[in-house]
Amino acid sequence: MCGRFALRANNRREIRELRGNNANVDEWEGEDDFVPRYNIAPRTQAPVVRRRDPGPSRGQAGDDGEPSLIMQTMKWGLVPHWSKFEDNTLNTINARAENLAEGGGMYYEWLTKGKDKLPHFMRRKDGNLLLMAGLYDSAVIEGRTLWTFTIVTTDANKEFSWLHDRQPVFLTSKAALDTWLDTSSQTWTKELSEMVLQPYQDTTVSLECYQVPKEVGKIGNESPTFIEPVAKRKDGIQAMFAKQKQKATESSTVSHSEDLSHDLESKTHELQLSSQQSEPTSSSPTKGKRARSPVPIDSSQADDDEVQVISEPKAKRPKAIPSSPPPAQKAPKVASIPHIFHSSESALNF
Repeated sequence: MCGRFALRANNRREIRELRGNNANVDEWEGEDDFVPRYNIAPRTQAPVVRRRDPGPSRGQAGDDGEPSLIMQTMKWGLVPHWSKFEDNTLNTINARAENLAEGGGMYYEWLTKGKDKLPHFMRRKDGNLLLMAGLYDSAVIEGRTLWTFTIVTTDANKEFSWLHDRQPVFLTSKAALDTWLDTSSQTWTKELSEMVLQPYQDTTVSLECYQVPKEVGKIGNESPTFIEPVAKRKDGIQAMFAKQKQKATESSTVSHSEDLSHDLESKTHELQLSSQQSEPTSSSPTKGKRARSPVPIDSSQADDDEVQVISEPKAKRPKAIPSSPPPAQKAPKVASIPHIFHSSESALNF
């Protein structure tokens, strides 16, 4: 069954021209009553294509000799012309093709809501509007003419039977469109039965189907993401795995950086120990720790338990020049630590 559809073209002209379906619409009645949406639900307004004159004659021909077609905004959920009021307890949104062909009276498929149903969106792969066969009627209720429609459904083809055992009757060729809209005989014909009783089989127009977000199930919700695959959304499956991969990469990078820092600290510590061991020791014993200072220490004023650091004296010529320079000390090697940066779309047709 079909419980939702979308019709959100770039502009109203694309809808009027039935993009990709080789059909001409002369005018659009009630155009202002339709608001293009990604979530068209039952009991809301949507455009319907029909013959201008649905009577026994083939209708007034257009400039190209073809029967004149018009687009009219109608309410989804058929109300038969004999109705005295609109029964809101019935959801007559779909009509089974089998009952139409067998002439067993009109039967409408009820809209059911399952707890765990996952919505899927079906569309033409070429991006053109996907037309669906339907029926329309008008009833005078409280002095006002109410135009309504329903969508005809048939058995699903093998390609999409995994999703549901029913699907709309799609009109994807000019011949199918003309056959369905031809009401000149005012009777149900064999051609119509053959059209609606067989599953979709037009190999020239491929269809695709994919899961969409559950939010489309709530009337009133509206978002362009309703026709986007769940897997490609920012909160979809692909996005989830991408985030996990990024986290794993960051964790590996941080761990590698820590290892480098640890190795550097170890090497620096070893170099310091090596430097201390190679220093010459003082000849005078001391009881406490002595601080190495870049300024001279006056040992005559310091006792054995204290080291006194005095200010650097004024420059004076030394009394004696050592016969040999003091042993040269090895300077520690400088390591460069790397910095890791993380940047861090269907119109209804009758």
